Amino acid sequence: MRARRAARPTRPGAVLPAVVLALLALLAGCTAAPEPGGTSAASSGKSGEKTGEKPGGQEARWRPEPGTGWQWQLSGKLDPTVDVPVYDIDGFDHGAPAVADLHRRGRKVICYLSTGAWEDFRPDAGKFPKSVRGESNGWEGEWWLDIRRTDILEPLMEKRIEMCAEKGFDAVEPDNMDGYRNRTGFPLTAADQLRYNRLIARIAHRHGLAVGLKNDLGQIPELEPDFDFAVNEQCAQFEECDALTPFVKAGKAVFHVEYELPVARFCADSKRLGLSSLRKKYDLGVWRQECPQARP
Repeated sequence: MRARRAARPTRPGAVLPAVVLALLALLAGCTAAPEPGGTSAASSGKSGEKTGEKPGGQEARWRPEPGTGWQWQLSGKLDPTVDVPVYDIDGFDHGAPAVADLHRRGRKVICYLSTGAWEDFRPDAGKFPKSVRGESNGWEGEWWLDIRRTDILEPLMEKRIEMCAEKGFDAVEPDNMDGYRNRTGFPLTAADQLRYNRLIARIAHRHGLAVGLKNDLGQIPELEPDFDFAVNEQCAQFEECDALTPFVKAGKAVFHVEYELPVARFCADSKRLGLSSLRKKYDLGVWRQECPQARP
């Protein structure tokens, strides 16, 4: 069984970050994850969400607020007992019963999908022609997609997002959404990326799902209005977290993870910025350390 790992963020002009920082700082001012059990924030009414109705009584799309606690688990046996109101899990690996179980526990559930890279281990992998597959994105079994080819990719992504909706997910986390900053094998431009990311957001919204902008910090000013929250990896390590401020100012959560920094190095800044911050291992299993939740 493959362990799914999230793609690391990239620097402009680089394929992958190259430096693994030494973990020197002492743990201070931040807390480790609580043990399973106890009263959850979700079940006690602190769901960190805005709700309402559209004209005609249709329920409004979910939009998590800044400071909402979360768990991101993309590998290993799903542990549904972490004491947080939001879970982000793999959309292919988990079916409707797992989503329903999390809902019964008071959680909102985000569907992880890769929308910018081809993965040879997915059940629909054979539907992606070779013409849209580019260079490796640095993870085993994954290659960048030619996001200009929306004639091919739109129906494929529509089917994936429809799957998330049919399983009962509340939102989508589309990954690999910044190919234009990488060596993809295609001459992608910033305009290509904006067009494609907005397409993915529109598809999610058509299916009644919230959608998060994954990384792609440079295009946040243009894309924030199209997305309901953000998901970021390692903005503290690369001193980029201020770029996520437009989401927080708009009342939208920023779900943030660091892998190589101890929590003492980023929790204070996360609190200042209103981020929902965790430290995770690269395999994105159950283990987590979280910063104290705080609303700006």
